[in-house]
Amino acid sequence: MEIPVFTVDAFTNLPFKGNPAAVCLLDNELQDELYQNIAAEMNLSETAFVTKLKSTDTFCSGARFGLRWFTPINEIALCGHATLASAAVLFHRKENTNPVVVFETLSGELRVRQHGESLVMDFPLNKPEVQDLNKHKNLLKAVVGDLPVQDVYYCKNTKKLLVRLADTCDRSALTSLNPVAETLLKCEDSGKIKSVVVTIKGAPTSQPGYDFFSRNFAPWHGIPEDPVTGSAHTVLAAYWTGRLGKKKMLAYQCSRRGGELELELRDDGRVDIAGRAVVLLQGTLKL
Repeated sequence: MEIPVFTVDAFTNLPFKGNPAAVCLLDNELQDELYQNIAAEMNLSETAFVTKLKSTDTFCSGARFGLRWFTPINEIALCGHATLASAAVLFHRKENTNPVVVFETLSGELRVRQHGESLVMDFPLNKPEVQDLNKHKNLLKAVVGDLPVQDVYYCKNTKKLLVRLADTCDRSALTSLNPVAETLLKCEDSGKIKSVVVTIKGAPTSQPGYDFFSRNFAPWHGIPEDPVTGSAHTVLAAYWTGRLGKKKMLAYQCSRRGGELELELRDDGRVDIAGRAVVLLQGTLKL
């Protein structure tokens, strides 16, 4: 069996920035164990598997595909950067002729369209609920140390804990965080939290005008830190739109690699997440 495989840097227009994902193009479904083995072999935060739904389709002409995402240790229900990467392979490498491609996923139908040099993903908006700071005090201490915390929210759909630092904290405070993955796993072993997203208010008056910054720590998925996370921004967008009174926002995830996301809340209760991508590597898996 030969499987076309690509690596794509998502949410960036520069190689070696953004979040790298592997994308595999499949004519047919695989056994679950093989998906996981391939993802472990690729050893990126996510490997995406794009599958034809009809035998008569091609990756150049098909408008609807199956899509699954695997980390090196498990399958996940929603992944933004690997969806962006999958669409980039279809539009930029396979020259797919459709204005919109639809992915059938564990999170329902996800539509991606081209807009200039960007790709725009139609994603669910995941609203978090406020939490008592004391409920998560040990985990908060492990993630942010003694930095002041303004808000703690939890999103049940995505199992993400959102932590907003006080406005006295600047971007350097956020970038200085260096939590120990093993400590996070010891502090939270209930299975209810799969990542901790730390965020601060941005500087929209300074170019390029980011409305907020964030980082995402997900050792529960085998990812100590995810460089740029589309799924986290389905929660961040829901949180910050109420705080900022804005439906259009520009976000930056300030990991070491870093990445930029354009967000727009839709009238249908969903969110458009736009970004760019660079296809860096193309090859073949021979199994």
